Amino acid sequence: MLAHDQARARLHEWTKTDSLLKHARAVEIVMRAAAAKYGGDPEQWGTTGLLHDADYEQWPEEHPQRIVDWLRQQGEEEMAYAISFHQTRWGLPPKAMMDKALLACDELAGFVIACCLVRPEGIATLEAKSVKKKLKDKAFAAKVDREIIGSSVELLGVDRDQHIQLVIDALKPHADELGIGAKS
Repeated sequence: MLAHDQARARLHEWTKTDSLLKHARAVEIVMRAAAAKYGGDPEQWGTTGLLHDADYEQWPEEHPQRIVDWLRQQGEEEMAYAISFHQTRWGLPPKAMMDKALLACDELAGFVIACCLVRPEGIATLEAKSVKKKLKDKAFAAKVDREIIGSSVELLGVDRDQHIQLVIDALKPHADELGIGAKS
């Protein structure tokens, strides 16, 4: 399997923006938690989360083709497919639980982080009900695709509130690293 150090090196070679690096790390963290809950390999799922947008900054029009091609060159077909599936405009069917989990964790992790950034206490007191309330506010984090959040959690076959809580619980111990802790 692809070494985590090698994956991080590729991410940092192609991605320089702090916000995108934090997003990659957040999705890695959430995917590791999802693997533990849904019976996947935490290393594989985490690395898939880490790399899912690795080519976005340099080649947004081609995303995620470059990282998919690179993963296939490394012999990582399952990771490559999950990342391909997360590009919903490609219209691929899910083949594995990891595919569904990546889609269900990606947008939601970004949205949860956006929720944390507008709260004085950050993620410390964030609850699923607050995230659900913000999801209804179309003006808040307007670029987040709420339809993908809803359909992907449904596709994953889990309770939406529980999945939101999984994301919150996974990110909470990493608040300082991700910049989502309490504001001083």
